[in-house]
Amino acid sequence: MNKTVRVTLVALFCVGAVAACSKKAVKTPPPPPPAESMQTAPPATEGAYTPESLDTVDCLRQRTVYFDFDSNEVKPEYQAFLACHAKYLRDRPSAQIRLTGNTDERGTREYNLGLGERRGNAVQGVLAGQSGQVTVVSKGKEDPTCREHNEDCWSKNRRVEIEYTAK
Repeated sequence: MNKTVRVTLVALFCVGAVAACSKKAVKTPPPPPPAESMQTAPPATEGAYTPESLDTVDCLRQRTVYFDFDSNEVKPEYQAFLACHAKYLRDRPSAQIRLTGNTDERGTREYNLGLGERRGNAVQGVLAGQSGQVTVVSKGKEDPTCREHNEDCWSKNRRVEIEYTAK
């Protein structure tokens, strides 16, 4: 073998060895913004909710569910207040809610609209049995609450908002 071929092969071997030994940095996103104080779901034996309960009962005043990056899984910390909303819907058959799914600015418009809808459907699933009273809408990345370009801000935009359209 001539000297040029040998040098080229040694150089390729060294580049391959360096690439194989390099470590990929794994970024873990910071935790989502702290949840507001949440009251546990009232026992099923308590009285029925009234429209005034939406402004007076702590767990019904909580109306935002935050999500991890690229996820539509409802976290356990939101189960209690969502149980309150499910009970309200059972107590008030005429009540209607709109679940608006939102995402951060990363990703394509189409992907974010789909993810926002999946997030809304996930919250609807937790409200089990109340699907006739629930409408799911996705705004994707079109309605941010924070406009900065960092993880803290993006975590505030990954959310589903609960809005009562009929009480």
